[in-house]
Amino acid sequence: MKQLFKLLIFLFCSFLMAQNPPKKQEEKKFGGDIKLDIRDSKGDWPAFLETKAPKDAPNVLIILYDDTGFAAWSPYGGRINMPTMDELAKNGLTYTQWHTTSVCSPTRSTLLTGRNHHQNGFGSISESAVGFPGYSGHIPKENATLATVLREAGWSTFWIGKNHNVPVDALDMASSKERWPLGLGFDRFYGFIGGETNQWYPSLIEDNHFIEQPSQPENGYHLSKDLADKAIAYIQDSKQSKPDKPWFMWYNPGANHAPHHAPADYIAKYKGKFDDGYEAYRDWVLKRMIDKGILPKGTKMTPLNPMPKGKFAESDMVKPWNSLTADEKKLFSRMAEVYAAYSEFTDAEVGRVIKYLKDSGQFDNTLIMYCADNGASAEGSPNGSVNENNFFNAYPDDMSVNLSMIDKLGSEDTYNHYPTGWAAAFSTPFKMFKRYSGYSGGTADPLVICWPKGIKAKGELRSQYYHCTDIVPTILEACGLTMPDVVDGVKQTPLAGVSMISSFNNAKAPTAKKVQYYEMVGTRGIWKDGWKATAVHGALPVNIGNFDKDQWELYNVDADRSESTDLAVKYPDKVKELQQIWMDEAKKYHVLPLNDLSIPEFHKLEYHKEVPADGRFIYYPGTTEVPEASAAPTLGRSFKILAEVDFTKDSKGVIVSQGSRFGGYSLFAKDGKLTYVYNFLGLAPEQVLSTSIPSSGKHIVGVEFIKEKMSDKNETLGKMRLYLDNKVVDEKPFRTQAGHYSLSGEGLCVGRDSGDPVSKQYKAKFDFTGGKIAKVVYDVSNDAYQNVENEFKVKMAKE
Repeated sequence: MKQLFKLLIFLFCSFLMAQNPPKKQEEKKFGGDIKLDIRDSKGDWPAFLETKAPKDAPNVLIILYDDTGFAAWSPYGGRINMPTMDELAKNGLTYTQWHTTSVCSPTRSTLLTGRNHHQNGFGSISESAVGFPGYSGHIPKENATLATVLREAGWSTFWIGKNHNVPVDALDMASSKERWPLGLGFDRFYGFIGGETNQWYPSLIEDNHFIEQPSQPENGYHLSKDLADKAIAYIQDSKQSKPDKPWFMWYNPGANHAPHHAPADYIAKYKGKFDDGYEAYRDWVLKRMIDKGILPKGTKMTPLNPMPKGKFAESDMVKPWNSLTADEKKLFSRMAEVYAAYSEFTDAEVGRVIKYLKDSGQFDNTLIMYCADNGASAEGSPNGSVNENNFFNAYPDDMSVNLSMIDKLGSEDTYNHYPTGWAAAFSTPFKMFKRYSGYSGGTADPLVICWPKGIKAKGELRSQYYHCTDIVPTILEACGLTMPDVVDGVKQTPLAGVSMISSFNNAKAPTAKKVQYYEMVGTRGIWKDGWKATAVHGALPVNIGNFDKDQWELYNVDADRSESTDLAVKYPDKVKELQQIWMDEAKKYHVLPLNDLSIPEFHKLEYHKEVPADGRFIYYPGTTEVPEASAAPTLGRSFKILAEVDFTKDSKGVIVSQGSRFGGYSLFAKDGKLTYVYNFLGLAPEQVLSTSIPSSGKHIVGVEFIKEKMSDKNETLGKMRLYLDNKVVDEKPFRTQAGHYSLSGEGLCVGRDSGDPVSKQYKAKFDFTGGKIAKVVYDVSNDAYQNVENEFKVKMAKE
């Protein structure tokens, strides 16, 4: 009887939509009259003016956090206070079965286009793009963005904060900007284009160009505050010119992605709040989630690390709380405190934007979606990390180093990330966490929707099963629009998602969703009509293969929300049915080939800057910084860097640099010394070569690294030589990085150090003065990824 009632409601809602379908945009036609003489002709200005949005159309605000598990935030029963989100939940709806792709770039691509992530070329993050349709990092033109559609329909469009959807081969100033935000339908952009950035020293872009941050940390700067200021300013600029024009803003704070940077007063608010440990937190929060109705009564807890031995990486293991020393417990608790502070501080800054909307009378007719893009992150390893770059360089975290930095966590001195135990805790009650798409630990995420004018229900829960591909169809319907068949002359692919509107004012409306596939770095899952099958397979950086031999598990998630009881043995035919559906979806949406390579192996397949036949790159002062992916490649290989400089007795400053104190190098003049520092993942001591600054006049200065071998820690070992003209003036054994200097965009700069300084010997920027840099020449070898001795010989770059 209940099923019949649900069916009748669904048919009735479908009937109403058929009577009042969303409007399609009609092409404007000239309605005037053109004669030989303008005196006899009649103009038609409206034919040329921008389209006006439908009357009383809503503003749209998507607030998208990063790396946030289902059980972290207060609206879901978590211990992290989110006052702004709590208030929106009280005035709107809290969704309890909303899912993402399990990783940031892919989820963000679905929110841009309404298509599945592999359709968008985002089978993985943009930095990990490889040469296959589902993994290229290039959104096809047949997948037009929501911003493009809304802008054409009369909305102002703004993108604030994190991007992570610019193709890795298009990050530099020479590249086409067609897949930068302004090329994807946004009128304005302010934020960063990499996967993460230093919250104290961000790598900032406004519209299509790099800019300097407006102030420094010692003056109170933090990116979360900066983004809120800019969001308010963009809306104010639009409203003062065209008060009746609605706007769409995609607001993407750096939180909660590492580095976890937060003001000290917010960190102090959480002192002692996580001293019970992550296993105790799981038990505590599950009860609260059930009491709040987020999870059904009887929901069971799943075990930590449920993956069979050999099926997941050591870096994803969880150390039992009772196995930790007293100092380790103190450290891990502190890391959770900093993460919580980071999240709440950002929520408070979002609160300033919401307050502005209320004060300006815009709040009631703004459709607000407050959500996160994937489960809690395990990139901090079992020991936690004071430098998350270790993970992307496959370099192990050192507990003694972590303990030495406990009092500096959250400050400019760390690039910190909590341990895997907290990733599991904040993903309660599910198995695993970010990157694992087969389990809800990676894909179940918070979503609160508030729209006072459009949603009558207040403070209610919604348990329908939905996915991140469903956001675009929902917004289009709320705005009275449909996806055009053709955009900019390109026939469009159908939207992969469905609208969630039927659930807005009807808690019992059936989900319009029928099937949803999942895949991320080799992990797989398929949901259909309340059933879910998942392949037991480890996520990157594990290296397994044998995908066709994976065991599949089966869950009835309608009855078993936490995916605790495997029914595969009981219903083998259902498993086979869902496996086949997964394969059908995979072929349809460009999911293949599957990839679970380790990080070092994966690096070999990623996009790399093409090296000229002579191995040479030339850079000049006064130019924009060059992002890592576009810069001369010096990671994991032999290289030489030589600069032609006209020195004076007053010369000082950075000649050339790349990266930050958490991984990078710098050649600079200071206190009468010419110094080269290579900062290996921020580990003390800095590796240093130095000599006296040369006499006034033109000189060739620089370094040469001669690679000898790769260590089992993924270190590149060899000799570093400092040159003054033709002479080696200092030489020592060095270790260099093989993976990434940074995902944050700390690029190659001539004549300065962008953002966070590489060396402790100087402060940020440290522009070169008292002389003139003519150029900097890089010569790089082809011995990357090779574990062989290679005495790399190049000529001095005097020409």
